[in-house]
Amino acid sequence: MLIAQLTDLHIGAGRRLAYRKVDTAGALEKAVAHVMSMAPRPDVVLFTGDIGDLGTPDEYALVAEILKDLTIPYFMVPGNHDRRGPLRAAFPDATPVAMGQAFVNYVVDDFALRLIALDTLDEGKPGGVLPKSQLDWLRGVLADEDDRDCLIFLHHPPILTGIAHMDAQNLGDGADELADIVSEHRDRIRAIICGHVHRPIHTVWAGVPLIIGPSVAHQVAFDLRADGPSAFVMEPPAMHLHVWDADQKNLMTHLAYLDHYDGPHPFFGADGKLIV
Repeated sequence: MLIAQLTDLHIGAGRRLAYRKVDTAGALEKAVAHVMSMAPRPDVVLFTGDIGDLGTPDEYALVAEILKDLTIPYFMVPGNHDRRGPLRAAFPDATPVAMGQAFVNYVVDDFALRLIALDTLDEGKPGGVLPKSQLDWLRGVLADEDDRDCLIFLHHPPILTGIAHMDAQNLGDGADELADIVSEHRDRIRAIICGHVHRPIHTVWAGVPLIIGPSVAHQVAFDLRADGPSAFVMEPPAMHLHVWDADQKNLMTHLAYLDHYDGPHPFFGADGKLIV
């Protein structure tokens, strides 16, 4: 089973450039073309949040227009730049929540690996939350009679990455309880995949691989200084490809570049000085 993860699209209405520089709509078009040209093609595409930049219906209409060329099944969770109502209205099939459910939590049982979507959006705020109702929902899903291996996808990472301005807006309330749940079921949860940080980051958390995907449009500057400012860089846009081997019960993640930028791609040295 092959899973493509596209994250942090930040599509602006009218193809507005992000930061007056980044053609996010063009980047998504290239990402879709790349996925559709792959051999073999992915079985499913998971969008891990920040589909739009302001969460407006016209942004999602543009995303839907671009995704007409994506004929592979795809699913979404909201990020902090999204709004649940407009997102669900624009993509009902990609956010298949139960009737009357407020949050975009759901399970996809159509593949060899069970896919569990978690909604960490705290509308109007950059950081994420998982209230008790959602944690109870997850406990119920993991306690049902389906004991297949599974993957959880969400927007906000529940970890500190060392990129201070992003760590200040990671998953806050609910992260510790989520760790308890994941640890209890670590024999079945094969990975947790996230977005939000705009950088490829891999670690083990609560006994499970936790993988943050790069943005398909632009990346956050690699700066591990405690006072590092918020900054983006025109590093090459990319996506993650997750390969699930059911026989070996192994999930392998590949980084795939979608385009190139000539740079420079800055980072900060041990002395705190900018290196290009």
